[in-house]
Amino acid sequence: MKKLLTLIALIMGAMVLAACGGNDGDGTGRLAADHNAADVTFAQNMIPHHRQAVEMAGLAETQAASPEVKTLARQIRDAQAPEIATMVGWLNDWDESTMAPDSGQGGGHDMNGHGGGGGGMNDNAGGMMSEGGMASLKNASGAVFDRMFLEMMIEHHRGAVEMAQTELRDGRYGPAKELADSIKNTQNTEIATMQDLLGRV
Repeated sequence: MKKLLTLIALIMGAMVLAACGGNDGDGTGRLAADHNAADVTFAQNMIPHHRQAVEMAGLAETQAASPEVKTLARQIRDAQAPEIATMVGWLNDWDESTMAPDSGQGGGHDMNGHGGGGGGMNDNAGGMMSEGGMASLKNASGAVFDRMFLEMMIEHHRGAVEMAQTELRDGRYGPAKELADSIKNTQNTEIATMQDLLGRV
């Protein structure tokens, strides 16, 4: 009987240890099982995507002619800059690189790390602008800038919406899926706004 009680105690102790082992113990409340490869890919790809959008929006401060384009650009910058910080935080928590695998350091790389083309507005996957497209935007001003910015940002947003839809379908991490849903809804609304502005600039 004593041996049986000892065995039961050992089994119960092992069960308690196993349950405790499921916690990460670092106070973050995040478990390894809470995210998957799709979540990592979403964050790694969306970070450079957002950074390029913020860069494009920054150009509008001094180069756009339309007050509405300037307002929209500030809206894009103010929304996406904090999201970059959030996604960097996730990747750090997961001990993952904050750069997409095989991605380059400069502009004009697509979401798969391939070099961008020379002069196309959008030669890259995910709606990312090529080096040539970004150079053209940097050299434009006034009404020419406004139209170029809107056309480029519409394509950029469409790429982000596609990436967000992939995360909603394949991701596991709750906050990442919530962010993907927000990106999809916000950027679809902004696409409609930009399409309307294109007819007036």
